[in-house]
Amino acid sequence: MNRRDSVLAFLALGVAPLTAFAQQQGKVWRVGFLTQRRRPDSIDADFIGGFPRGMRELGYVEGKNLVIEWRFADGRFERLPDLAAELVRLKVDVIVSGSSQAIGALQKATSTIPIVMATSGDPVGSGFVASLAKPGGNITGLSNLFGDMSPKQLELLLSIVPKLSLVGVLVNPDNPSNATVLKNLQAAAQKVNVRLVPVEVRTVQEIDGAFPVMIQGKAKAVFVAADALLIQQTRKIAELALKHRLPSIGTFRDYPEAGGLMSYGTNLAEQFRRAAGHVDKILKGAKPGELPVEQSATFELLINGKTAKALGLKIPQSLLLRADRLIE
Repeated sequence: MNRRDSVLAFLALGVAPLTAFAQQQGKVWRVGFLTQRRRPDSIDADFIGGFPRGMRELGYVEGKNLVIEWRFADGRFERLPDLAAELVRLKVDVIVSGSSQAIGALQKATSTIPIVMATSGDPVGSGFVASLAKPGGNITGLSNLFGDMSPKQLELLLSIVPKLSLVGVLVNPDNPSNATVLKNLQAAAQKVNVRLVPVEVRTVQEIDGAFPVMIQGKAKAVFVAADALLIQQTRKIAELALKHRLPSIGTFRDYPEAGGLMSYGTNLAEQFRRAAGHVDKILKGAKPGELPVEQSATFELLINGKTAKALGLKIPQSLLLRADRLIE
């Protein structure tokens, strides 16, 4: 081998790995994002903005090394399967979602592209993962323990309405995690001699009709289950609860911020921010089936003092001391 060939061989040996490294460093990752909601006026100002914010914290920059393929169903759940299929056809690297209906649509659309749940009430019961410790398959992410929180939410509602004996419950039967919520809520209610009036809602129109049903059933308060449709209609539900003079509790801070009496649950923006950590690990080579599903570690209690006053309720000092925020 002459000198020229030796140099070329040396360069070939040295440049090849450098080229591969440069290509990896210069790769633009494509992440799909599926939600049943309408596109908010400002993604950064919305709780789903926690996801791109989390990605930025990990060094990903949209337009440079990251493209997020946003897909919004505009409140039409029937569109989710087509949007899920569209993301699969784009061959995105990972898909992020945060509702049982959207995750279910993605699960049916692909068994190979990694799916990260930004939030899920009962991922095992819903059939998304085999277990929290060992998800198996192509789905992992975070669980917000909706079902486990329902007894605590009932306890908080009773602390502000102590003589409560009958509670209306808004649930979406198409959401598998709502079945777990209702089951745990019923068990907790029996222990404190409280009866429930579950009312199923699948559409916005059914939400309007649900309140007269609860009133006819003599419900004196409302429990709002965590569900994509119900979250989307937070303001409407809060207004109807106040109109019918029903103390109410939801799961997310959006509810009391929109006029509902109180909420107890996880911070959705934080959940979506933490989902970025799972995406980052997958993009770096981790297998979703081997990444444990993380459970929420912190919960927040918000109370709307103005709504309490309008309902003629006095907030106990013990509850005020526990509240993370009092809205006046």
